[in-house]
Amino acid sequence: MIATVHPNFLKGSITAPPSKSMMQRICALALLHSGETIIHNPGFSEDDSATLRLIECLGAVVDKKSQALHIKSEGMLNIPQEVDFGESGLACRMFAPILALFNKSITLNGKGTLLKRDMSDLMALLSSLDVTINSSTSFLPFEMKGPINTKEVSIDGSKSSQYITGMIIACAYSANSPIELRVFNTVSNPYLNLTLHCLRTFGYQVEHKNYEHFAINPKIDIGRKVECSIESDWSSAAYFLVAGVIAGNLEIKGLDRDSVQADAAILKVLVDAKADIEVGENSIIVRKTQNLQSFHFDATHSPDLFPILVCLAAFCSGQSSIKGLGRLCNKESNRKDSILDVFGNLGVDLTVDGDVLFINGNSAIRSCQVSAHHDHRMAMSAAIAALRANGPVTIHQAESVKKSFPDFFNALISLGATVSLTH
Repeated sequence: MIATVHPNFLKGSITAPPSKSMMQRICALALLHSGETIIHNPGFSEDDSATLRLIECLGAVVDKKSQALHIKSEGMLNIPQEVDFGESGLACRMFAPILALFNKSITLNGKGTLLKRDMSDLMALLSSLDVTINSSTSFLPFEMKGPINTKEVSIDGSKSSQYITGMIIACAYSANSPIELRVFNTVSNPYLNLTLHCLRTFGYQVEHKNYEHFAINPKIDIGRKVECSIESDWSSAAYFLVAGVIAGNLEIKGLDRDSVQADAAILKVLVDAKADIEVGENSIIVRKTQNLQSFHFDATHSPDLFPILVCLAAFCSGQSSIKGLGRLCNKESNRKDSILDVFGNLGVDLTVDGDVLFINGNSAIRSCQVSAHHDHRMAMSAAIAALRANGPVTIHQAESVKKSFPDFFNALISLGATVSLTH
């Protein structure tokens, strides 16, 4: 799909979509839970849908007929020869340690961009814990055979928190006695907070000391029915928060200001940039701000914010800096290269120095054609920048937004944007 976004001023309100990070974790735990899980405000992005198909394949019964999602399970009863994670990197890294609990050969597979994402760190972790890996490459598909050894677990967490999430869930599910999990060089700690929050919902007892020592105790029986609600997604909301600050007067509803989601950090950045922003109980109002100030932000623990922060920095006075480029290489695209390509074409002045990207502000965004590099976050960030361009911006591979925010372009249009979509 090709999306052409014209310069425009946005006005109105939207409700941020459900958090796929929370939705996927809750789905995994619902599969492992013996009983019924009722999920309010469920998400149905491509990653969410891939996870729902996966837990159905593994034995859960999913009822999507009512407004809430009802999932019934008796734990992991069905272990197929092959599982498909769609394009979801989180699903792959989270479920691999869980599936490795079993003494059975399983082929892990996926589709699209996931087949191009390096899984060598995940393979190395599993191998170090006595899982047999059969593969001639460092990519999906690969075959593994457990059982995983959860007695002495030590993990290098410098590349991703996602397989730490998987290990914590696997250890919690299998724990008949206390388990200690050691992690060093952790990144994306807020995502681990989200994992622990979801685990508590299902009665698991996991504590940590500085994200280095995780004490995992056997689950407390909380009955056969668990009921929860998926928070609105700060990652998706960030695009419209920035859109309002650079080109609108918007209210974004449904956001929990006390959320543990990593990308709630966007609020601090907007405050640092002196944005006109009003934070309420369950909504945030953002208004176009004439004199945005440069900012300096470490995105090591919230790398998904990187592209939209580059967009924001382009409209700030002076030079902004964002640290954490090393976290961007193994996303849906090599996101470091994608940022340099997309925003370079848009006319933004960028300089790389090691792990830091410097952005010279007050850029004149130019009308052009860009590739989203099959990356949902690049497509959405380019669309927001286009609101202040000197003419239309055409975005190729715009369908990639379906991965996390299927209604993104419809939401833009509802707020007054002029967008044409060509399939």
